[in-house]
Amino acid sequence: MQSVSTFFKEENDIFYRKGERVGLEKARNTVIENLLTKLGFSDEKAAEIAEVSIEYVREIRASLEAKK
Repeated sequence: MQSVSTFFKEENDIFYRKGERVGLEKARNTVIENLLTKLGFSDEKAAEIAEVSIEYVREIRASLEAKK
């Protein structure tokens, strides 16, 4: 009997790829949150370092403010 791994490659699985993207997004958000809260970076500087748009950083900042 052949192994499932001969037919199934997790790199090609849609759920694996989705989980990978979600994980990367969470990690990116955590980095941005830390840049803003712990290091006191401006939105522009945080966006530059995280290589995202300023609007994305502003959304994260707004969500942090809403949590207070």
